[in-house]
Amino acid sequence: MKNAGAGRKKVSGGCLCGAVRYEATVAPAGAAYCHCRMCQRSVGNVFGAFAGFPVASFKFTRGRPKRYRSSPIAWRGFCARCGSPLTCESTEHAENILVTIGSLDDPGQAAPQAHWGIESQVKWYKPADKLPRHKTVEDARVRPVAAKVRAGKPLAARNR
Repeated sequence: MKNAGAGRKKVSGGCLCGAVRYEATVAPAGAAYCHCRMCQRSVGNVFGAFAGFPVASFKFTRGRPKRYRSSPIAWRGFCARCGSPLTCESTEHAENILVTIGSLDDPGQAAPQAHWGIESQVKWYKPADKLPRHKTVEDARVRPVAAKVRAGKPLAARNR
């Protein structure tokens, strides 16, 4: 999914306290909302909103996030000082990094184009947009992990 503004444009962001800063030399390649339970828990909200960048165009310019292995397929990055959720990195797609849209200096640079994980969308939240909606299980790479999360089974995770 391509963002309408994708191309050569510097994008920057960081955490609430400023200990971690990042920049990308290109506009986001895409953006989406995720309603899965892992994203809900990792951002402390009823959905996460993420923008994706090629790793080759992305770098941390101040500090580095602490990372947590939230599942066999993902690492979550957050500021160790203020706790701001910052990144989601897939072990399946190491060429891309997702950042929380709210951590961008200009969140308007990354308009989501879809909703993912709608099987976990809270019932009282009914977005009025006409964006495509996808279930997590539609992605074969996350199907086994999503089943464990829905069943309340612990995942083998470790910090580093």
